[in-house]
Formats: sequence, C-alpha cells, structure tokens
Amino acid sequence: MVLSFARRLAAVGPILLVVSLLLFVALRLLPVDPAAMSMPPTATKVEIEAARSAMGLDRPLVEQYAIWLGQTLHGDFGTSIHMRRPVGGLLLETLPATIELSVAAMIVAGLLGIGGGLALFALRNRRGEAVAELTTTLMMSIPEFLWALLFIFLFGVLLSALPFTGRLDPGMTRPVVSGFLLLDALLVGRPDIYASALRHLLLPAAALGIAFAPPVMRVLRTSLVDVYQEDYIRQARLRGVGEARILLAHALKNAILPTLTLMGVQFGFLFGGSLLVEVIYAYPGMGNLMVDAVRNADLPIIQAVALTYCVVVLAITSAVDALVLLLNPRLRA
Repeated sequence: MVLSFARRLAAVGPILLVVSLLLFVALRLLPVDPAAMSMPPTATKVEIEAARSAMGLDRPLVEQYAIWLGQTLHGDFGTSIHMRRPVGGLLLETLPATIELSVAAMIVAGLLGIGGGLALFALRNRRGEAVAELTTTLMMSIPEFLWALLFIFLFGVLLSALPFTGRLDPGMTRPVVSGFLLLDALLVGRPDIYASALRHLLLPAAALGIAFAPPVMRVLRTSLVDVYQEDYIRQARLRGVGEARILLAHALKNAILPTLTLMGVQFGFLFGGSLLVEVIYAYPGMGNLMVDAVRNADLPIIQAVALTYCVVVLAITSAVDALVLLLNPRLRA
C-alpha cells in the first residue's frame, strides 16, 4: 500500500501535464478567436491581427502550449479577455468560496451519510428496512441542482427562512484576510458577518451534501454487515459487551475505512459538482466564474479554472489515500 501510494504521488505530475495538454488543444480547436473577442466591435482586421500576434496566436500550436505551460508553472495564468484582469487574481478571489462551500457540503454529507448508514444498519431485517431503502433510492435519484431548486422554493420563497443568493446580506462588507469568509469574519471579530455568511451557506451546502449522502449511507451499512460476521464481534457478545458498545467501539472503527475512502472520492466529485449549485444560488465561486467564462469564450479563465479543479481533485484523492494508510496499520505492512 505504501508503494502504491508513492506511485500515485509520482503520477500526479504526468497526469496534470496530460490534462493541461488535452485542455489546451481542445480549447484551441473551438471556432473562437480570442483576439477578435478582446477587441471592440469597430476593430479593423489589421488591429485584430496585431492582437493575435501580441497574444501569440499566430505561432504554432506546440509553441503556444510551451509558452502557456511555462507561464502557468510560474503562476501567470494570463489576462481575462472579458474582464481585463489577471486570471490568477480571479482564482484567488473565487477558489476560497468554492472550497468553503465544498467543505460545508461534505460535512452535511458526512453527518447524513454516517447517521443514515447507522440507521439503515439498525433497521436491517425489520419492517422499516424497505422504507429506508426506498428513501435512500429516492434521494440518490434527485440530482444536486434539483435539491437546490427545491430548497429555494421551500426555505427561501415559501417559508422565507433563509437567503438564497450571494454570500452576505445587502449592506455588509466582506472582510478580506484569508479569502475564507467564515474564517475572516472570526478573525476581524464580526459575529454578525459570520452569522450572515453561515445563513447564506446553509442552502447550497445542504443541496450538495444531501445529493452525495446516500452512497455513503449504503457503503457504511454494507461494511457494518460484513464486519458483524467477524469472530471478534461474536467474542465481544460472549463477554457480555452491550450492542451499542460493540457497534460504536468495535465494529464502526473498522467499517468506517471504506466509508472514508468513498467520502474522499465523493469530495472530489462534490467539488466539481458545485458549479451548477453556485449558479443557481448566485454564489460567487469558481463555478460561477467558469460559467461566465464559457459564456464569453474567455479561454484563459476556462483553462485556469479547469486545471485548478483537476489539481484540487488530485490533492483530495492523495490526502484520502494518506488518511486511509494512516488509519489502517495493516496497509502499511
């Protein structure tokens, strides 16, 4: 397992290189002229050609990729065609918001998944098992964007209980320290901003979290069923250990490892799946930035955001592998 983990880490660089190459070539094959889109409608052909030359678009594709890759490795993602701002600065503004949303959603998914998994296990071979299975199937069939719309209608429109646009109430100024709004509100001593940010975060995080919770429930239930077939569970019963202690102190710590692995994989998908939810809730994260970039054919932003998503997902996957290795001593043998 340790050797396998080391090989995965060694493969991160080549994977990113291949992804960046495919991304760059695919975007260059689109019938879009970034030079023309960066110029006003009254620009002449000569001015557009001059812009193409300045952007390096008149060079061979291989040379263009080499220049872009070199700049990217030095932290220069270029300048937005539409916004006329450095793309790196736009990423620094929006990435913390998406990470904050994804972490909050993963907390929701973890709590619901583990709690629901324990409930499914407790209901095994009982009357309520069929109803519980049907409920998880129904939850799995509803995508995150539909949960988002349902929550807006229920909690935002019908009950008017929670806000469903932006990150803060109107009139509030966002403190900028680390870029993570909840943390920054605590650092500057503004509980009102913290409460407002948390209220704005609840609905999108719940929509994402609930959509990803059912697989966690089912994996945990299956793992617990398998663990309960082990000899040490029967021996614990013979020693008079209570069922609650057997579940929480003996079975759960072994059954949780496959669940944690799944949650790590889910976190990667959840991070990428935040795009639609961000658009629905007008949440100013990387998803909204990507949608605006696609709408305006802003290639530098599309390239940078897509590559950032890839880097984050690889980092999450590597961190989960390390965590599983740390929690399971048998895998370190």
